[in-house]
Amino acid sequence: MALISLQDISLSFGGLPILDRISMQIEAGERVCLVGRNGEGKSSLMRVIAGKQPTDSGRIMRQQGMKIGLLDQEVEASLEGTVYSVVAGGVDRFMALLDQHRDVSSHLAENGSESLLADLAAVEHEMETASIWQMRQQIETVLSRLQLDPDRNFVELSGGMKRRVMLARALVCHPDLLLLDEPTNHLDIDSITWLEEFLLASSCTLLFVTHDRDLLKKLATRILDLERGSISSWPGDYNTYLRRKEELLAAESRRHARFDKKLAQEETWVRQGIKARRTRNEGRVRALIEMRRQHQVRRQQVGNVRMEITGAGLSGKLVAVLEDVSLSYGDHLVIRNFSGTVLRGDRIGIIGPNGAGKTTLLRLLLGDLRPDAGQVRLGTNLLPVYFDQQRAQLDDMKTVVDNLGDGSDFVEINGRRRHIIGYLRDFLFTPDRARSPISILSGGERNRLLLAKLFARPSNVLVLDEPTNDLDIETLELLEELLMEYNGTVLVVSHDRAFLNNIVTSTLVFEGEGLLQEYAGGYDDWLRQSPVHRKKVPLVREERKERIKGQAAGPRKLTFKESRELEKLPGRIETLEQEQKLLYEAMTDESLYRDKGNGAARAGTRLGELEQLLQEAYSRWEELESRREEYLRK
Repeated sequence: MALISLQDISLSFGGLPILDRISMQIEAGERVCLVGRNGEGKSSLMRVIAGKQPTDSGRIMRQQGMKIGLLDQEVEASLEGTVYSVVAGGVDRFMALLDQHRDVSSHLAENGSESLLADLAAVEHEMETASIWQMRQQIETVLSRLQLDPDRNFVELSGGMKRRVMLARALVCHPDLLLLDEPTNHLDIDSITWLEEFLLASSCTLLFVTHDRDLLKKLATRILDLERGSISSWPGDYNTYLRRKEELLAAESRRHARFDKKLAQEETWVRQGIKARRTRNEGRVRALIEMRRQHQVRRQQVGNVRMEITGAGLSGKLVAVLEDVSLSYGDHLVIRNFSGTVLRGDRIGIIGPNGAGKTTLLRLLLGDLRPDAGQVRLGTNLLPVYFDQQRAQLDDMKTVVDNLGDGSDFVEINGRRRHIIGYLRDFLFTPDRARSPISILSGGERNRLLLAKLFARPSNVLVLDEPTNDLDIETLELLEELLMEYNGTVLVVSHDRAFLNNIVTSTLVFEGEGLLQEYAGGYDDWLRQSPVHRKKVPLVREERKERIKGQAAGPRKLTFKESRELEKLPGRIETLEQEQKLLYEAMTDESLYRDKGNGAARAGTRLGELEQLLQEAYSRWEELESRREEYLRK
């Protein structure tokens, strides 16, 4: 029997339902990853499963006595006390039994009565049955590995730290079903690695949402895909899911194309047919009405973000030079005697534990901080933009449009003047959403808005502090491609291992006690080179080979630009062929040859051009389609 089963669940918040009569189940022992674009309803589905979000219709069946643990995107406002008490509150009766044990022990010290001895024995028996002492050890371990101070006041913590406390609370409660919504947000790489190992060793059933592709690949035994209100199940690993999903979308595209062609033919027939014909073909007319209805209710796949970075003139060859730099905060040594150079075109990743000084290093490189010792020299003609992980550049009191335009209805992108609403569509903001206050936006939407705001500014240096939090995987991969093509300098702090592997050319790593060490390559390269973390990892990741060498060992997935090009080619070919047909028809007209303006000659020249353009378009279409099919078959 399934641990939990959902039947015909529907949920909407106005407009189209985000859950449209979905059915699914989770078996004991599974580790299921829930994927989907930002805004598709992943967090809402998690809350439905946890019993925290009522549905419009449908039925949920849970095994009797099943315990569910949830790491939600939202932190409960009612929680208070120390970090330890909040985390321990995730364990049934943990704090109550400890308090009872302490009270009975205190009274027993004052009055050693037989009844108190019996009470103490009863409490200790209950604690033993509930494995309280083992749970106490586990709580302390989780707090330590997530770098949480047990004595801190929970209310005083930042939003990111509160999320980390809630993750600890979810991990220690020993649920039958553990629901984790973006568990790696605000964790450093060491904590993420520990979390992977913890979850792999755990016996609990897991349903999780993540943008961390390495975590997904290591943990998931099955993938649930939430898209356009429907859910589909994909057994197997993530790469298999990607390949089969692309096959499905290609088949859907072909099916929709055939349907739309037939619909267009029937619309032409009904417009041209006489009344008598319509009377004799009432069945055909009814079929057309049904086709119109099907086309109207069809839910199109959510489009991809179309990002573009506004470039500026080249900076000087030297972007920053650090000479024997040291910096401390009070007694805490952040950087000790570090020297390094940042050159134009470098893509540098920065790795280190939380609190090590990664953001501080960025501020040094931007010139916002001065070192205690040593020198930081900045290059010439620098136009940096800074992505702040706290998103302080966004004003919660303003709408999306006002945050971007600062009173103007237009932005200029690489010399092109664009209306803000149209520009925001590229970042998947509908007109209604664009006019909404950003206080109602999800984390992923806020990240997209900040990227839109920064990319509209001319730059030749991108400084990105944890840009991947809350982004869906499709947007994340597009951001990677964009950064690879950017002709300026990129400085990025990230805990996303795949992201670092795919984009950076070198890595700066905080290795403790103020030591900052530079390594060539990305995350895997650091693991291989570092004496402390040396592991057996591939010499060069396959994805990285493709990007660096421009070719893959096997069939390669089309890039976002190539996919867009393939989509547009049939329409371009049709347009060229139509122009060619009209020209051929025109050349049968004798008046063309009597034209003193040499119309026939111009038509002949254009026909030659069209032949060449069509040949090139067909060749490109064949090349891209062949590569796509080869990738799908591999």
